[in-house]
Amino acid sequence: SAMEETDREAVATAVQRVAGMLQRPDQLDKVEQYRRREARKKASVEARLKAAIQSQLDGVRTGLSQLHNALSDVKDIQQSLIDVNKDWRQSINTIENLKDVKDAVVQHSQLAAAVENLKNIFSVPEIVRETHDLIERGELLQAHRKLMDLECSRDNLMYEQYRMDSKNTHDMNLIHTYFGDMQKLSEELAKQLWMVVQRSLVTVRRDPTLLVSVVRIIEREEKIDRRMLDRKKQTGFIPPGRPKMWKEKMFNILERTVSTRIEGTQADTRESDKMWLVRHLEIIRKYVLDDLLVAKTLLDQCFPPHYDIFNRLLNMYHQALATRMQELAAEDLEANEIVSLLTWVLNTYTSAEMMGNSELSPEVDVNSLDALISQNVVDQLLSKYMSTLTSNIIGWLRKALETDKKDWIKETEPEADQDGYYQTTLPAIVFQMFEQNLQVAAQINEDLKTKVLILCLQQMNSFLTRYKDEAQLYKEDHLKNRQYPQCYVQYMIAVINNCQTFKESIISLKRKYLKSDMEDTLSISHANMDATLDIIAKEGCSSLLDEVFMDLEPHLNELMTKKWLMGSNAVGTICVTVEDYFNDFAKIKKPYKKTMTLEAHRRVVVEYIRAIMLKRISFKNAEERKEGAERMIKEAEQFRFLFKKLAAGSGEDTEGLCDIIEAIAEVIKLTDPSLLYLEVSTLVSKYPDIRDDHIAALLTVRGDASRDMKQTIIETLDQGPSQPNPNYVPIFKEITVPTLTVPKLLK
Repeated sequence: SAMEETDREAVATAVQRVAGMLQRPDQLDKVEQYRRREARKKASVEARLKAAIQSQLDGVRTGLSQLHNALSDVKDIQQSLIDVNKDWRQSINTIENLKDVKDAVVQHSQLAAAVENLKNIFSVPEIVRETHDLIERGELLQAHRKLMDLECSRDNLMYEQYRMDSKNTHDMNLIHTYFGDMQKLSEELAKQLWMVVQRSLVTVRRDPTLLVSVVRIIEREEKIDRRMLDRKKQTGFIPPGRPKMWKEKMFNILERTVSTRIEGTQADTRESDKMWLVRHLEIIRKYVLDDLLVAKTLLDQCFPPHYDIFNRLLNMYHQALATRMQELAAEDLEANEIVSLLTWVLNTYTSAEMMGNSELSPEVDVNSLDALISQNVVDQLLSKYMSTLTSNIIGWLRKALETDKKDWIKETEPEADQDGYYQTTLPAIVFQMFEQNLQVAAQINEDLKTKVLILCLQQMNSFLTRYKDEAQLYKEDHLKNRQYPQCYVQYMIAVINNCQTFKESIISLKRKYLKSDMEDTLSISHANMDATLDIIAKEGCSSLLDEVFMDLEPHLNELMTKKWLMGSNAVGTICVTVEDYFNDFAKIKKPYKKTMTLEAHRRVVVEYIRAIMLKRISFKNAEERKEGAERMIKEAEQFRFLFKKLAAGSGEDTEGLCDIIEAIAEVIKLTDPSLLYLEVSTLVSKYPDIRDDHIAALLTVRGDASRDMKQTIIETLDQGPSQPNPNYVPIFKEITVPTLTVPKLLK
């Protein structure tokens, strides 16, 4: 058993301890001492055990007595519950009889409310009067407070009536009619509020508290609206005139005000003012910017944040502007008006002068604003602009040319530029017009600018063709009567110089307005224009030379005649006349003037040789031949001197031309006829375009060659080699030899 087990464990432990104490022999002496100590320990342990058991027994005794008391308490409670149950069953009937009392209480509270309401009901007319006066005096908050009280009385009465008898419309109408004036008060007050709202941007500067009061009234009404709608959900009842939705009305009023503000800025019409649209747009810009700045800095503080008043207004302005711009775009606009409108819509609107104003950021972000007019409408306007501009440019160019032509017949010389070259105003007028249109187009965008430039150059191209035709007509008219126009030469020079100015202007216009990557698209039309201008200049120059040679004609006719041989001064006169003309030709610009000098030189030589080939003289003897040849050499020298002087500074080597006259003179001068073939063959090898008829004519002028001799020389020449100067430009091919000897009559 457990007891025995314990005893065994105790004995084993004791044995161990005794064994531990008696390890050495000398410890046996202390056995008695050990025994006493162990006896003391044992007595102490037993005492502690007794005490513990005693306290346990006391606890058990107390617990038992408490359990006994609890049992008797439970018995008492059980008895009480039986009694209560008996009483309750008896009193159920009594409670049934109290229903009348409850009804009386309800009625009492209703009557109390009615009595309370009576005070209000009787004072309704007076409160209506007071409220009306407050509205008149502009004390809107107090007026609204009273209006709310009146509405509250009416609504409570109606609600009570509805609860008691929701089908009784007669009583409902009675209440409604009795409070009828109150509805008018509400409308009067609203009218005052909307007036303040309409003028809010002005009011906020002068009297912000008034605006704040209006916003507070609207907020109160919104609260009542919400309460009434909640009650309707629960009970189905809502008073007449609810919800008032004054906040929504306020935003509608603001929207109308903004629209009117923008529409009302058009002060003028096209009839009264050419600049009507520019003005209209500028006023809009100023108003909108001012309004939005006020809205941001002042108005925002008068409204609760959830109204988001600034953004709502911003939206309204944007919408109103979009509507206005679409209306304007739909009108029949002129070209300059289209530009004004598009510049404003595409650039001004988002610029720092308006929506991009630094004071409006960060609330206004120009990148997130929608376009005021659609791309489609923009494209329509641009194409209308381009077609109007096209017809305008055609008209302007035609007019410019007509004006220029009127100058051509003036009796005063054209103006000269700062370097003394004659010119007319035509190139300046044309390019100034192009520049203006390009600057205007650049305001809209790069793409339009390029289109306008291409248009200008296309029109320029066809204009130059007309210019060429007009110059031709000018020349033809002059030839009918050379006395008229008086300053023909000077104006023809101006026309030639204009060609150079046009060339330079086209280049500078392209450089200024054309992106380099677009260069290729215009190179063909540019080449065409340059070619046309060169033709005009060339034809102009040749018509001026015709002018010179018409004056030289009588003197050229004198060459190689008897009179000439006798000592006429024809060549002297020719030189003076040419020099005189070239004083005017000095007003021709460099590249053309150089060509002109060369051409004059060449033509003088051609005409001189032609005079020889006309066989107007046939020398009688060696003496005459010598005299004639020396005169020819002397005259060649005069020409050489003249043209050297005219070509001064241009570095042209035109020596070779006069050499031909000298070479012919040498053939005529030759005294030994046996050397004639040699001399002629030298001439032919230098100038291989000399034909047989030229040689025949030359030998005829020489006067001493027989028909056979001519025949022999000509036949032998055909086999000879030619060694012309590589720079030689054929000159004989344009000289014809008359077959009949008519010139003999002229001697």
